[in-house]
Amino acid sequence: MRLTNNELLKAVRLALYASATAAVGLTSIPVFAQDNNEQGSERLETIVVTGSRIRRVDVESASPVFSIEKADIQKSGKLTIGDLIQESPSISGAATNPSVNNGGGSGASTVSLRGLGSQRTLLLVDGRRLAYADVNSIPINMVERIDILKDGASAIYGSDAIGGVVNFILSKNYQGLSASFDYGISDRDDGERRGFQMNLGHSSDRGSINIGATYNKQDAIGAGDRSFSNPALYNYYGTVISLGSGSVPDGRFSIRRTAAEAVGIFCPGSSTNVNVTRIHGAEGTDASQFRCYVGGGDNNDTYNYSPFNLELTPQERGGLFVNGNYRLTDTVEAYVTAFTNKTRSRYIIAPLPLIVAQLGAPISAQSVYNPFGVNISSGGIRDVFGGNREGMFETQADQFSSGLRGSFGDTWQWDAGITWARTSQDTGNTGYYYLPAFADAIGPSFYDADGIARCGTPTAPIADCTPLNLFNLDATTAAGALTRAQLDQLQLTVRSHSYSTQKSAQFNLTGEIFDLPAGAVGLAVGGEYRKDYQYFQPDFVSTIRDPNAGSCLTFTDACGSPSSGQLSVREFYGELFIPILADLPFAKSLNMTLGSRYSDYSAFGTTTNSKIGIEYRPIDDLMLRGTIAEVFRSPTISDLYGGTTPSADTYNDPCSGLVAGDPRLSNPACAGLAPGFVQVTAQTQALYGANAFVQPEKGRTFTWGAVYDPQWLPGLSTSLDFWKVRLTDTIGAIGTQVIIDQCFTFGRFCNLFSRQLGAGGNGDIAFVSNLTQNIGRIDTDGVDFSIKYRLPETRFGNFNVSLDTTYVAKYDAEVIEGDITTRYHRAGTYTSSSAGGDGNYARWRGLGAISWNMGAFDAGWRMRFVGPTRFGDYDTAGDGSQVVSPGGDPLDNSFRIGGSTFHNLTAGYNAEAINTRFEIGVDNVFDKQPPILWQYGFNGNTDERTYDTVGRYYWARVGVKF
Repeated sequence: MRLTNNELLKAVRLALYASATAAVGLTSIPVFAQDNNEQGSERLETIVVTGSRIRRVDVESASPVFSIEKADIQKSGKLTIGDLIQESPSISGAATNPSVNNGGGSGASTVSLRGLGSQRTLLLVDGRRLAYADVNSIPINMVERIDILKDGASAIYGSDAIGGVVNFILSKNYQGLSASFDYGISDRDDGERRGFQMNLGHSSDRGSINIGATYNKQDAIGAGDRSFSNPALYNYYGTVISLGSGSVPDGRFSIRRTAAEAVGIFCPGSSTNVNVTRIHGAEGTDASQFRCYVGGGDNNDTYNYSPFNLELTPQERGGLFVNGNYRLTDTVEAYVTAFTNKTRSRYIIAPLPLIVAQLGAPISAQSVYNPFGVNISSGGIRDVFGGNREGMFETQADQFSSGLRGSFGDTWQWDAGITWARTSQDTGNTGYYYLPAFADAIGPSFYDADGIARCGTPTAPIADCTPLNLFNLDATTAAGALTRAQLDQLQLTVRSHSYSTQKSAQFNLTGEIFDLPAGAVGLAVGGEYRKDYQYFQPDFVSTIRDPNAGSCLTFTDACGSPSSGQLSVREFYGELFIPILADLPFAKSLNMTLGSRYSDYSAFGTTTNSKIGIEYRPIDDLMLRGTIAEVFRSPTISDLYGGTTPSADTYNDPCSGLVAGDPRLSNPACAGLAPGFVQVTAQTQALYGANAFVQPEKGRTFTWGAVYDPQWLPGLSTSLDFWKVRLTDTIGAIGTQVIIDQCFTFGRFCNLFSRQLGAGGNGDIAFVSNLTQNIGRIDTDGVDFSIKYRLPETRFGNFNVSLDTTYVAKYDAEVIEGDITTRYHRAGTYTSSSAGGDGNYARWRGLGAISWNMGAFDAGWRMRFVGPTRFGDYDTAGDGSQVVSPGGDPLDNSFRIGGSTFHNLTAGYNAEAINTRFEIGVDNVFDKQPPILWQYGFNGNTDERTYDTVGRYYWARVGVKF
């Protein structure tokens, strides 16, 4: 392909600019084509840019791409990819990372572009799918560049490319041997880390090979060692108090007020039941050793679980990789890429709460240890002497790709390959008990003739059972020590195993099919076959045995259902690049890109998604661009085949109380009922879980913007892109009451429940199908802005500055599409995922950097900004939608926090005489603490998925290359 002088100068100018700005933190300029001096320096090598399969000289395309170069990765001081990539301003929501303790602990980091969730962000390695969604499983020293495509790309890559695509470009043609050693520790002498990386490569005119290893170990940081996370805090209408769990070490027991007063315990209020607790240090053998439980206010009795949790989970990770190619002929080469990663990690949370309602039976009034003489079926005891609950993960992730690629003719290139991946994870959870032993042990008991406590009654004793005293678990007392010894015999470790594989074969062909006056028309076509399989198997103890209650042989939070399934897809795609105008006044170039992908899934059938992109340069310095893309997400194996669990759900029937002439008689929710119907029972049978008939999510994305690289100010580059995502049929569960109400109000979902009609039927709802459905909708839009400037060289060295920002103008999530009462305005707010929210959607996020180098010395300053955020209770707006008060009014339990900026400093020195580089750095230089969100922050009073929870952190690295 021949280039005009204008194109050549433009490409060379941009290439020089990229090399000069490589030291600027994170850069939005993708990798550049290299000069090929054939035919008088008028030919340049073509490249493939993330977001397209067509090879082109142009480095900027219609789709915005944010890139992180290898130099930036190394200078960041990060040991894992997740620590680095989650700083990107376009990532928001509730992506996980190793700071997530309760609900995490696997050591994984995921990516949530546009805040749409990790399930709607596609991860690639050299353009091929990453099977395991943990970006930390990729050895960081294997990566040459990270491209973040901030645009929908289902027409190019298929499912999941809704929020965008992250493509990890691997190092190639590496020459020599290098090794580096890393050490870090926090300002508070915890969170110690050690790391090692090694690369060995060789290149020749026939091919190259690059092999490497990586190892890092990160120690834990306890929540009790950070002031913001200890104690657990609660903000009640502007009053902040220390408030923890109602399951307390001295026990909380709910008994009738009359029973308490009968033994001399008089509690404030007039409720039927009162809560009492053992006086600390007392044996608890007599009712006089108990008092009223204080559940709120200052000096309350709640349990402060925070000190036992973690702000950074421990992890140990090792990986190996190989990446090579060998030229078989002048036009054909073989290639192979393989990597493996093994991670050991764990979470630690507070000791198990023994919730009386989950023990299988009430504490019997006839128990020899019950000082109140009444059945107790509600309350909670914290088993502090049983030790913390710990979840241990061992994860093995392997991926292998190999194939052939080559060229023919002047421009045509092809690639045919296979990919195989496997992920295996074993978990173990300590601090639990064998539950069936509790029911008999807390039931009726008696003393035999020898004064020994026995289970049962004198006429019906229970063999091999010893009564359990839950009124005293304090091992420092005589009674508590005896109970502790009994519980130790029942303690167990709950285990599970999960396994998944992915097998795929791909073929890609790209080249130029004919010339137009403005240039050559490019074509890319190809196909892929992919098959996924996964299964999950809990052990005997934790397998759910009573689906109606979701219970197993241990406590409910450790129970699970076995599941397995597979999903396959055949796909074909085509992409066309059409140059329309070139080298005309006010039309230096005008190009159009068309793409479409056809997918045929084994689970739900076919879907076709297309895309159109426009690039227009009125002058050399300015490019206007825009895209419209159809996107989709296939349901996962878990969505389709993850198993089901029945449940006895409570509900209120909107048809109850029908009378003659009642307009409700014609309502579809009341079909088959007659006047006089009144709801008889408050419960109905519901079925939750996977749904083999769920369909894909689908939607459209839009981007339009400009890139400006002025010739009058060399070294300056700016871009501004507006974006919008519209996603429908989002996958989720509805809820029993919501299904009934939706049918009554809107006439939908009526087919998901049935009534007891006909002979002997009382009209009550008999069954509700609460399986996963395509029910919701998401609408979000915003703006990305980037500016980078390479200052003219000075006698003080070279300086570069950059700023990348994202503004979220709108993020509306409808739980039920079309029902405005279920529409939540998330932009500018935070709602914990544990509370049913989608995470943090601060309107503004930014990443700025300043770098300097002179001779062998260099330094950098990186700043990450997360804007103000509102959080708290949602109120109903005038249109019926749900919103957090914009001003942050504590009287409405609505709050507002200001923005947070975290600063990182680095410095390096290249000792060329000994082939060694020395680096030091300080992360979070000013020890910026995360904002306190009280009870709205599920882990440690804050949002650990967004903010730095470690504090000031020092690190150093030395690297040697031979």
